Amino acid sequence: MYYLKTSAAFDSAHFLSGYEGKCANIHGHRWKIEVQAAKEELQTEGQCRGMVIDFGDLKKAVRNIAECFDHALIYEKETLKETTIKALNEENFRLIAVPFRPTAECFAEHFFKLLSQEGIFVKSVAVYETPENCAVYEAR
Repeated sequence: MYYLKTSAAFDSAHFLSGYEGKCANIHGHRWKIEVQAAKEELQTEGQCRGMVIDFGDLKKAVRNIAECFDHALIYEKETLKETTIKALNEENFRLIAVPFRPTAECFAEHFFKLLSQEGIFVKSVAVYETPENCAVYEAR
């Protein structure tokens, strides 16, 4: 089995609706996405002969995800009042509504699926909220 690993980071804020504790309040993280791609066999033809995937393509895909979420308030759909969303939009704040609770665990699964849809043979995705704490989602 061959493995490649790359990472990218982004800064954003989130909150956990319905959570009893500090994370119920809006707070920020320096999120780090660490992606591991894997294949049993290397490519045998073309420009990528002898590779799992071109590192440039893998890095670009991971960086695109990080750039998409960078410097935004990420929130679970239907957890903010419409008046709040309207007011934040009027102030030109960047908002991203996601269909899941914005936890490291859910982000790991979400990023795994996004990369897989791009044809990347993803083995695992780790999402760090802090340098010491991460959640990992991996293929079965």
